[in-house]
Amino acid sequence: MNEFEDVDFSEKPDKSIDFKSILPKILRIWPWIILSVGISLAIGFYLTKTTVPLFSVSSKFFIKEKESAFALFEKPSITEVGNVGLQNEIIILKSRPIAEATLKTLDFDVEYFTKGTFIYNRLYKNTPILVQVDWLAPQVTNGLLKISWENNESFTVSFEDDYYTKYLPDGTSITLNNIPKPESFKFGDWVETINFRLKISKVDPEKSGEIYVKVRDINSLVNQFSNSLRVSPVERGASIMNLSINTTNVAVGEVYLNSLMDTYLTNELEEKNEVYSNTIKFIDDQVSGIEDSLRFFERQLESFRSQNRFFDLSAEGSAVFSQLSELGTQLNEEKFKRTYYQSLKDYLVRENYRDLVVPSGIGIDDPILNAQIENLLSLQVDKSRLLATQTEISPAVKEVNRKIADLNETIREVLTNVDDNARRLIADLERRISETEKSFRNLPQTEQNLIRIERQFKLYENLYTFLMERRSESAITKASNKAANKIIERASGGYQLSPRPVRNYLGFALAGVFIPIFVVVLREFFRTKIEDAKYLETHLKTSLVATILHNKSDDNLVVFKQGKSGIAEGFRSLRANLRFLQPNEEKIALMLTSTISGEGKTFCAINLASVYSLTGKKTILVGCDMRKPKIFDDFNLTNDKGLSTFLSGQEKDWKKVIKPTEFENLDILVSGPTPPNPAELLFTERFDVLMNELKAHYDVVILDTPPIGLVSETLDLLNYVDFTLFLFRQNYSQRSFVDALNGLKSSKGLKNIYAVFNGVESSNVTYGYGYTYGYGYGYYDDDKKGKKKLNKKNN
Repeated sequence: MNEFEDVDFSEKPDKSIDFKSILPKILRIWPWIILSVGISLAIGFYLTKTTVPLFSVSSKFFIKEKESAFALFEKPSITEVGNVGLQNEIIILKSRPIAEATLKTLDFDVEYFTKGTFIYNRLYKNTPILVQVDWLAPQVTNGLLKISWENNESFTVSFEDDYYTKYLPDGTSITLNNIPKPESFKFGDWVETINFRLKISKVDPEKSGEIYVKVRDINSLVNQFSNSLRVSPVERGASIMNLSINTTNVAVGEVYLNSLMDTYLTNELEEKNEVYSNTIKFIDDQVSGIEDSLRFFERQLESFRSQNRFFDLSAEGSAVFSQLSELGTQLNEEKFKRTYYQSLKDYLVRENYRDLVVPSGIGIDDPILNAQIENLLSLQVDKSRLLATQTEISPAVKEVNRKIADLNETIREVLTNVDDNARRLIADLERRISETEKSFRNLPQTEQNLIRIERQFKLYENLYTFLMERRSESAITKASNKAANKIIERASGGYQLSPRPVRNYLGFALAGVFIPIFVVVLREFFRTKIEDAKYLETHLKTSLVATILHNKSDDNLVVFKQGKSGIAEGFRSLRANLRFLQPNEEKIALMLTSTISGEGKTFCAINLASVYSLTGKKTILVGCDMRKPKIFDDFNLTNDKGLSTFLSGQEKDWKKVIKPTEFENLDILVSGPTPPNPAELLFTERFDVLMNELKAHYDVVILDTPPIGLVSETLDLLNYVDFTLFLFRQNYSQRSFVDALNGLKSSKGLKNIYAVFNGVESSNVTYGYGYTYGYGYGYYDDDKKGKKKLNKKNN
């Protein structure tokens, strides 16, 4: 088994990026970087100017969680309902009903715009015309209408967009298929067509002008504003909320947020005062009948006294009257309570909770019943707020419905008990009144009649006074109520979210710089071939001894025929560097190889042999690649016999297969006819003898060998030479070949193996052994030819 068979020449390249080697490549593309920055800034300018400005407007609003006053005495299921919850209040603020109620108080149904260079700028309030919309007629919405005028009497309406919708009075919308042509109308008149009904009034004194308007229906406005509103705590755990909205006009955002907070507080106060409004309404319903009875008995009392001229009761009559009046007052109050209980029971049966009246509001001091009714009303408020954003089948609404049903049943049981108590108390009062009435039958008939009339008048008067006191208390409470929540900071001003010119220009400028750099880095990351000598110097574990330029001619004998060229100088530098590596040896044996075919082994071997022969050293070039022989053709020799002829025994004398060239001190041992077993021939004793004879007879022995990554016998030739030159070709050799060579050197401990970088384009050379010493300044013949061509082209 060959000792080098475990060397892997297909090893994957190292994907790490050498930024030091990339920097010169980046510096070379500076014109492209400047161009990229210019293009990026132009794009940034265009995007900045064509982006509709967007502003953020904010305000601060305090939300207080509501608590039931009877929470300490309630069971847990009721206590939980007392707190509406901060999160629910936030959801309500963002709900469509609140947004709709707010927008109905504003004039957002018409939006005004002026046309700028790139965009339409929205106006608010300070507009040259005023557009009024009749929503009871069809209206064209969601598209720009151009209103233009040349005088103060008439204007022209033009449809500017390709798509419009027609909003119908029933709340539905359809697509406007046929775009109308421009029409003229008079200012101040209601303009009615099949597509719209508008009234446009001119408020600007300028005789001519134009403006663009867009009519917005309530549904689209509600969608826009409810979705764009953001509510968040000012600080974590705080109940002060930051309300913000993004808008194209700061004034619009200010007006909406301030109106939204006002609407929310108004709704809250209306809900809070609803129980007092119900109490006042209930009392007013009761008082209406009592007032009639009170007037009747007042007139009857006045008439009786006038006819009978009887004004004062006797002492006995006064005592009886006082007793009957007190009992009658109690009886009327209890009957009034029973009326309330029956009314309350009817509301509960019908589940009509919005009309409920709290018992304490009409003077019924029953703490249990009062607490339960208040909790029931609180639950109903919770349900109403939940339904603003949820449906009846949502878990939260179902839970509230369950609690309402449980509390409804409990209150009805309590009402049954208190109603029975009131009924028994009424029966007792009626019995006592009946017994008291017997005691005044001994009084004169006239006094008895006066007592009856005056008692009725007094009873209704006391009841009227009682109810009016309750009504006054409810009215005062309602008038003094205020919302628990409050506005902390009204919306005023805002800041621009987009576009931000400085940030845009800076960002696009940086993008313009980094995009070309990124392309270079990306190309470098995915590059698989060797591009420059710097990569070899960085990654090789051996020395790079020469850089050979690309041969642009068809002749491979560049040293002999282009002696003053940069390529020839590269081979001289290679010879000089090898001399430094072996300073005390007069004779030298070396071989040239590479990983694959096509990397220039034969070309370099021929010209390296040429530069040695020109120094007077007797040189022989041996073609060891018997599979693909090449050398003979460049020297106009035949390949009829050569190395394969001698190694196979067909020729006994090695000197007879040596072929001299036309150049002094240079002989060639061509490969000869291709044998069936080239690898075995190189392992024979005859090859060992041949190498010893050649080293003795010649000063320089150069072996042109097959690619080391394709055939195995090349590795064995390493034992016959002093140096091995491993060739890499620019933009041809794979980067993985470097790792393979490193593996060969480190795993087998090879010392005298060096690298040569071949086929380098002169325009891409930044430095190189034996080449950068003057090339590019007209020193070599090929450089002068290049200058002449350039001058001729420029002229």
